[in-house]
Amino acid sequence: MRTIYTAKHIFLLSLLLFFVVACASLPREDQTRAEGPLSEGYYHYSRGVLFAIDGELDEAIGEYESALRFDPESPCLMTELASLYIQRKEMDRALSLLERSVASAPEYVDSLILLGSLYGNLKRYEDAIHTYVKVIGIDPERREAYLFLNLFYRENNEYDKAVSVLDDLLRIDPSNLMGSYYLAKTYVAMDRYDDAQIWLQKTLNINPAFRPALMDLGMLYRSQDKNDKAIAIYEDFLRSDPADVQIRFELGNTLMKAKIYDVASEEFEKILEWDSSLADARFSLGLAYLLGGKDYDRAITEFLELLRGRPDNDKAIYFLASAYEKKGQYADALKELESIPGKSGLYVAARVKMGIILKVAGDAEKAIGLIRGEIEKGKVDLEFYRFLAALYEEGGRLEEAEDVLKGALSLSPQDADLHYRLGVVYGKGNKHRESVEEMEALLTIDPDNADAINFIGYSYAERGVRLDEAEELIKKALSLKPNNGYITDSLGWVYFQQNRFKLAIEYLKKALDLLPEDPTIASHLGDAYKKDGQIEKALDVYKQALRLNPENNGLKEKIRDIRIPGE
Repeated sequence: MRTIYTAKHIFLLSLLLFFVVACASLPREDQTRAEGPLSEGYYHYSRGVLFAIDGELDEAIGEYESALRFDPESPCLMTELASLYIQRKEMDRALSLLERSVASAPEYVDSLILLGSLYGNLKRYEDAIHTYVKVIGIDPERREAYLFLNLFYRENNEYDKAVSVLDDLLRIDPSNLMGSYYLAKTYVAMDRYDDAQIWLQKTLNINPAFRPALMDLGMLYRSQDKNDKAIAIYEDFLRSDPADVQIRFELGNTLMKAKIYDVASEEFEKILEWDSSLADARFSLGLAYLLGGKDYDRAITEFLELLRGRPDNDKAIYFLASAYEKKGQYADALKELESIPGKSGLYVAARVKMGIILKVAGDAEKAIGLIRGEIEKGKVDLEFYRFLAALYEEGGRLEEAEDVLKGALSLSPQDADLHYRLGVVYGKGNKHRESVEEMEALLTIDPDNADAINFIGYSYAERGVRLDEAEELIKKALSLKPNNGYITDSLGWVYFQQNRFKLAIEYLKKALDLLPEDPTIASHLGDAYKKDGQIEKALDVYKQALRLNPENNGLKEKIRDIRIPGE
């Protein structure tokens, strides 16, 4: 969830509050008519206020310091001067003044509130909490103290106390907008999303136009994949204020998350009709056209328009290249990706995409050379290693894939994905012992990795060895991923190898229902039907598998060998 009001925002708000309040300890206007120290002190104070209003901090500080010489124990002067030091980022001087003010006037609440805020800004949360508890003890009606205290309890991970202090505030003031809002944010931090939703809605009941609560409620729905509810609250808000660009932008983003790309593009177009210079809206519009898959030319147009004003926008370049790639304009895509500089956060992704494009265009060797070149230049990024290993693996160059993955593991020995990939490559090379050892190494890192557990069990089943152990392993994997088609197929194949053909058919049928486009699972089911004497069903499933994989000579042979009784 996005934090709308942060500690910094409240801190600056408090500075403004103290900045505009006149000091009660200074002489009244009728007293200033007389000459003397107090009159001169008030003169310097007044000049300081005027300089501060004009943003001339140095001059304002000078005048406040002069005023303080005439009234050195004034907590109000010390507090306002401290607020100016804070604006000038002289935190040590501000802290010294505030602590001096509190020492001389322990119950002067304004000094305490600013001191607590400064402690929080300096991450001295215990001191901040102690200070605000003291404020509430002195003046239980100071609403802002409860909000500050909640904020710093949250920063200190004391969530129960953060809730309790707002309960106290809402007993005093049940309709306190910020109290309700901060309680919702506290529940978000505690992962109590249902409670957060209730209090965000209560906040909006107090003030339906309070955008921070509306935004947070929308994002809360989105984080729970309740996109329809987020869309509904944004659309409802826009009915009363259709020109609210920020809410319309969030509506567009939610529609994108829900993959309703055509409607999302309409929202971004409306935003650009009001203000064509909004780069984020134009980028999102291009992305909607790209991901919608219906109008790559429009996506290209939007990204090019964005790049005319911001030629170094690497995200726009990357997705422009993606649009060219979708249209089969590989040379244009490669040219754009090549322009993304090494310092960009998208550099690695751009180089990998270049490799993918080269491979799709039929030049796998050039793709390999590109990625090997990045590694040889010292670009130590595991994505380069993963992709290079995949290129070698797909090309049947298993030993080279092994070497690349071993090199990656020397850089990141605890990377579970690298262990898994190396185990798979070993398996493809019929290095069964090494493949099992690699998966077992993975399980020392991630003991509940269902894919690794399944791999070991299936490798036993495929070779018809240690079948009881294979069954237990695959059952465990299936308990971790209950509706995984591949693991379900593995269990069916174990039962096949155990000659338990009825059970094999049951699980293999379920696996094929989960993954109807997988020819291996269809072939397994055909084998089980054949062994169980259900020859016609075996033939039907073999033909289905062959439709999915027309070049599979093994399937053609199985179909030729079928002899249906009576024919």
